[in-house]
Amino acid sequence: MPLADPVPVTRKVGVRALLRGRGFRRLLATRVPAQWGDGFFQAALGGAVLFNPERQADPLAVAAGLAVMLLPYSIIGPFAGALLDRWDRRRVLLVANLLRGVLILLTAAAVAGGVDGPPLYLGALAVVGVSRFVGAGLSAALPHVVEPRNLVEANVVAATAGAASAAIGGATAIGVRELVGSGDAGSGLTAALAVVGSAVAAVVAAGFARRALGPDGTEERSGISAVAHGWVDGARAVLRVPTVGAAFSAVGAHRLAFGMSTLLSLLLFRYAFHDIGPFKAGLAGVGQVVVAAAAGLGLAALLAPWLTHRLGRATTIRAGLVTAAVTQVTVACFTTLPTVLACAFVLSTAGQVVKLCADAAIQEETADEMRGRVFALYDALFNTCYVLAVGAAALLSPPDGDSPWLLGSAAAIYLLGLLGHDLELRRQARSAS
Repeated sequence: MPLADPVPVTRKVGVRALLRGRGFRRLLATRVPAQWGDGFFQAALGGAVLFNPERQADPLAVAAGLAVMLLPYSIIGPFAGALLDRWDRRRVLLVANLLRGVLILLTAAAVAGGVDGPPLYLGALAVVGVSRFVGAGLSAALPHVVEPRNLVEANVVAATAGAASAAIGGATAIGVRELVGSGDAGSGLTAALAVVGSAVAAVVAAGFARRALGPDGTEERSGISAVAHGWVDGARAVLRVPTVGAAFSAVGAHRLAFGMSTLLSLLLFRYAFHDIGPFKAGLAGVGQVVVAAAAGLGLAALLAPWLTHRLGRATTIRAGLVTAAVTQVTVACFTTLPTVLACAFVLSTAGQVVKLCADAAIQEETADEMRGRVFALYDALFNTCYVLAVGAAALLSPPDGDSPWLLGSAAAIYLLGLLGHDLELRRQARSAS
């Protein structure tokens, strides 16, 4: 049995045709400011912790901060996902965005006041947790505003626009911080401005009709039993569909490798690199990396639909993983500032192509009444793999991040993800025969 997807025969609808759909247009207008605010807040907080002259952070401190912010929601996410399959998703998007705005302001006040350690991390945890809940809700709602045959294109537009908005938000925060100052007061003011994204997203989400985003065929109640079994229900739904399991394998590998590269890059720009002509070290250099990654997201938006319609989803994922592996080997052999920037662009492109294909697989092949739990579990995998990789890199990396063997090992992780992806597709082939 072949492992490649059959080349689809459905006609591409294009961005203009998708944007003519009022529901899709409004959902996109909810996603873009929300993720702009996410990128803005995370960059502001990262600058406050890692590039703040009033604070000092070693690799383990950075890893600990990421773990505290991301891992707790990764544990409760599948339980919260059960609520996305019980509650009106329109109301979830409205209330969660308002709550996130309040939490952003409280965390920004803590930064401005010089708060450090667990209290600051708990504030960041609350903001990131609500953000991920909103993200899972947006993904689960997408099939309600587009036709099933158009999910690939719709997911490309939505996910790429959101990711690009987050990158722009991060770059904007870096620029604002340069203007208002890099100390606690300036960092706090910068973080507070992220509230704009949450406020705009809440206003736009309020325009949806009640139950317009699902879930279908359920009563609006907490569903204590469903919440308690969130992990199990989500995992069972994934195991029942091998193509969804294959998507999980590919994205998990990408997040593991990307987490290692992220920590090492931050350390390199903070401690090892120096300015080279137009290429900057320090936080300004991180801003250039963000811009390069955003450009990669834009290219992925063009490549993903083109590749999936000609090669099929499975082959496109394989191509993305192999490209990322080769890129990691390149940056391991030539660890210079310009090389890191170029590889950030390629890795962003390849990783986003893989994620877009994985998102489409989950949206298309998971039943609506289970989609919230599966996406919440997907989010948990996304965050947990990233944090584990950051933690491992922090333990194994030298203080300045110059570790070619760690960068090279990320290539092996991509290849292991490719193996897991194909093993899942083989399971599908056996069950179909």
